[in-house]
Amino acid sequence: MLKEKQLEDIRILQEECERGEFTLKLNWETLRSRNGVHQNDFFHYVGSNLAGFLGLYDFGNKIEMCGMVHPDFRRQGIFTNMLEEAIGSAMKRENKLIILNSPAQSPSGKGFLAQVPCQLAFSEYQMKWSQMELGEYEDVVIRPSRRNDEQTEILLDIHCFHFTEKEARDYYQRILYEDTLKTMMIEKDGRAVGKIRVDNSGGEAWIYGFSILPEYQGRGLGRKVLKKLVAEQSQLGYDIFLEVEATNDHALKLYESCGFKTIQRQDYYRYEGLK
Repeated sequence: MLKEKQLEDIRILQEECERGEFTLKLNWETLRSRNGVHQNDFFHYVGSNLAGFLGLYDFGNKIEMCGMVHPDFRRQGIFTNMLEEAIGSAMKRENKLIILNSPAQSPSGKGFLAQVPCQLAFSEYQMKWSQMELGEYEDVVIRPSRRNDEQTEILLDIHCFHFTEKEARDYYQRILYEDTLKTMMIEKDGRAVGKIRVDNSGGEAWIYGFSILPEYQGRGLGRKVLKKLVAEQSQLGYDIFLEVEATNDHALKLYESCGFKTIQRQDYYRYEGLK
């Protein structure tokens, strides 16, 4: 579990590295709920100041990595050393695909990854909702997840996100401890047929894990669910964000039709140094 000072140090370093030009994907909801089972966080201090940080994020069959080095301490081997440690930690876990993440607008990130054995795997759009008339959604039922929804949540991650059953069960257990992340179940005719997760922190609402069982897709249910959740979060005063892979054209069009606009892109590189 990370200490409050460590979290504050990461926040300060993130501000120094971004400077309004891009956003590093540090998965704050995960950082705040580390359980200490694996070594997932790597720090480099210069005196009392944090000069470098790299975090590992275990998502089912893959481990994502994202990190940063203060502009004043770059080209000193700091990130290379942290990455070597992180790769060592990731290799101790079973059959994990290692993915390195960098904002598309980060020249330093792209420059570093050009020297690493990796290939661009996919890109992800980060989108923000703009005020618009949402239309009808009143007949949709969304409720908080309960413990007896566990099997449905696991099935959704298997069918919609291609997790293995073990990966889906492990992921379900891990996110139970993410305090700011809420899972909502989507019901149709009294049956839970989908889920959508929202993380509320820092005046922002981030939507994750939006999925509906295959036999209930293509009926307009997803559009109504998204509209209802966006309306609720907007009324609570949150700025609303979500992420979608660039290859998921159907989801991208759905989000755009509900008022979401792309604000930046994250690039994900498959690490190939394990061959």
